[in-house]
Parts: sequence; C-alpha cells; structure tokens
Amino acid sequence: MNSSHLSWCLSNISPQPMLPESYYAGMCVASSGEKQFYFLVSKGWLIYLVTAVLIPAVASLVVLYWSLNKWGKHPIARSLVHYALPQSGWRAVASSVNTEFRRIDKFASGAPGARVIVTDTWVMKVTTYNVHIAQQQDIHLTLTESRQHELCPDLNTPVQFLTIRVSSINPNVKPFDIRLNSTEYGELREKLHTTVRNAHNVVIHQSLSDMFLDTFKIQVELNQRYHLSGNQELEPCIGCMQIAANIKLIKVCREPNEGECQQCYCRPMWCLTCMGKWFASRQDQQHPETWLSNRVPCPTCRSKFCILDICIVC
Repeated sequence: MNSSHLSWCLSNISPQPMLPESYYAGMCVASSGEKQFYFLVSKGWLIYLVTAVLIPAVASLVVLYWSLNKWGKHPIARSLVHYALPQSGWRAVASSVNTEFRRIDKFASGAPGARVIVTDTWVMKVTTYNVHIAQQQDIHLTLTESRQHELCPDLNTPVQFLTIRVSSINPNVKPFDIRLNSTEYGELREKLHTTVRNAHNVVIHQSLSDMFLDTFKIQVELNQRYHLSGNQELEPCIGCMQIAANIKLIKVCREPNEGECQQCYCRPMWCLTCMGKWFASRQDQQHPETWLSNRVPCPTCRSKFCILDICIVC
C-alpha cells in the first residue's frame, strides 16, 4: 500500500460505538430500586464498567500516538523507514512497495491471514495484525522445515508445506518465517534473486511440471548454441515480458528433409523458462515418461520441433 492508503486505513481505526458502556447504562436505566443500586455499586459491574471505558481509551491513545508525524509512528511506517534513503522518508518506500505490488508478475501465496508476497525488490509476509518486509538484496533464505499432510482439503491429495527463514543483514529488521506449498517452490525461486539454502537437507516434493522444467533446462543447456548476428537485438520474451528472449528454434536433430521436425524461421521471441512451460503444456499429462521425446508446435508459427532443436542464444 502507498502512504495515502496507509494514512486512510489508520485514520479509520477508531473505536467502535461504545457498546459495553451502552449496555451498562441500559441495564441501569431498565432496572429500578435495589437492582439499579446493585448495578451502580456491585464490584463485578464496576470492574466491567472500568474495563469497558479503559479499552476504547487505550485504543484511542494508541491510534493517536501512531498518527503523530503524519503516521510516522505506526509499526508499518517504522519498519519501512529502515529502507528509506537519507533524503527521503518511509512514504517513498511505501510508494515503491505499492508500485511493485500492483504488478501482475509478483509471487503471491498463502491464506489471507498469512499471505506471502514476493516482488522484484521485496519479500513480504502479511498477517492479520502485522506486516513483515525485507529487501531482496539484503536477505539470506534458509529452508528450515518441511511438514507433510496426508490429505489436502482442496486437492484430496497429500501436500507438503515448506518453512523458509528470511534473515536480513540489516540489524533493524527481525527475521521471520514464510510458509508455502512445495508445488509453489519452483515459482518462488524464479522470483528470488538469491538462493535458498537447504541447511537441513529437506526433501522437496515438487510438482511434475517443476521437475520436468528442471530436466528440460539441463537438456537444452547441452544443445548447440545459436550465435546472434551483430546487428540483431533481443526483445523481451513475449511470454513473461520480464527477461530478454534467449531461445531460437533450429532443426538440428536430423537432416532438413528428414523426420517430423520442421525448420522454424521465427526470430528469438521466448526465454528458456517460458519455452519449457510451453513444451510441458503440450504433452500428455498421463504419460510423463514420453515428454522429452515428443514434438510440439512452435508457439508462434506452429512448426514442429523437438527438444534437440531448442538452441540458447549467445
């Protein structure tokens, strides 16, 4: 959220109508004689009245304290100020977080009460009462725990949850843990700029597509390279629009007129990851043992190719 959103949210954190006090006053008015006197002097009801008055009063004082210095005293603002430049304040950091949060390419996972958000610059954990935030360039990630659940309510299949410790080199930022499904681990790694240390040798049960993508990348790395001409520039991958296209399809598996594969004349338009996802999406999901040997159409011109025809641009 940006500074205006934060200010609006905090300014609307006001005590709810004083229902406990109204209830006490209503009981006194509704009672008569000895019962009314009982409500006025009874120790239990006096404690109730004092508590009902103190809680909204304390809450109001806390919100008033947070609002000082244009909400600069709020815990979220105080955590953001650790990343602010000397000439700027926490609002500039909040604006940066808000800008990246609006992008569709962010990684988001978890339940509403423990949401994990990873953008190009930030790693965040949003809980019901707090927001933990760390800058990617300052963190160390450690895979600390794995828990296996035999039945997932949504999928009716076993599920594995991973716990990753986020530690910042900034001494003002406290470490925190993020938790996610193991099937999302591959997507998380693509968004991170640092590696995740597996200090406890946790076995990660990745999805079939993630395991294939790892094998796909290893195999393509062994293929011959395509040398880009000096006057040709690489455009962003049309699949993710995040990195430069680095894949060229060239028929090298057989002679030009042999086999099912066809020569593709498209310029480099896809990155290795997006091409791998395309390759996997065109396979028979019931027979993963045939994926690497199958042929798929080019996502642009529909010319058939196999994994040997995928060349990395250099």
